[in-house]
Amino acid sequence: MTAMTGRVTIVTGASRGIGRAIATRAAADGATVVAAARDRNATDVVEEIKMAGGTARLASVDVTDAESVVQMVNDVVKEFGRIDVLVNNAGITRDQLLMRMKKEDWDTVLQTNLTGAFICSQAVLRSMVRQRFGRIITVSSVVGQMGNAGQVNYAASKAGLIGFAKSLAREVASRNITVNVVTPGIIETDMTQNITASDREGWLSKIPLGRLGAPDDVAAAVCFLASDAAAYVTGQVLGVNGGMYM
Repeated sequence: MTAMTGRVTIVTGASRGIGRAIATRAAADGATVVAAARDRNATDVVEEIKMAGGTARLASVDVTDAESVVQMVNDVVKEFGRIDVLVNNAGITRDQLLMRMKKEDWDTVLQTNLTGAFICSQAVLRSMVRQRFGRIITVSSVVGQMGNAGQVNYAASKAGLIGFAKSLAREVASRNITVNVVTPGIIETDMTQNITASDREGWLSKIPLGRLGAPDDVAAAVCFLASDAAAYVTGQVLGVNGGMYM
């Protein structure tokens, strides 16, 4: 039996990068994975999981649309009877210095990164409370802990997720539901492919382990928090950043 055998697990933003790594790792650990993304973009990861012998289904959902999220949750409960794990991973950036930032870019980032986690977490809680078990893991960012120029909207949304998770952890602990946060550092994904060589060297100089992270590094931390090995861990922030922030 593997660490997540039989656990019905929803992963938002599952189409690429960290979300894709979490979905495939959870499936390899025995979970039944619901790969959630907009516009059916997670089709490839579902096929990858199935080809590897895992169990997965696609959910086309916009985390900022409460009706869409509730429909997804209802469909999952109807099909599988329960929801054991929610991974709030969906996120976007709209980087700009504050003096030049458009309010719509502030609103869009907060709506997706922070309000999206609120909508998804609220939607799954009824099922988790009823079964008296659940794991909610939210992917924040090292930027939410230390800040970064040009990312006030992103940093605010990611810092907000930490306060959100700590508060929710206190609300639902009596129902055997744990709520934790993973804060990745600089990870090799689509989001970091466009950074310049000088910027990359600048980041590397701040990372004691001397390398950028891999999506699998984050996936391993998330799946640990979703497993029985982390049954006594709640309200915590697990940094996966190579020592960049301590």
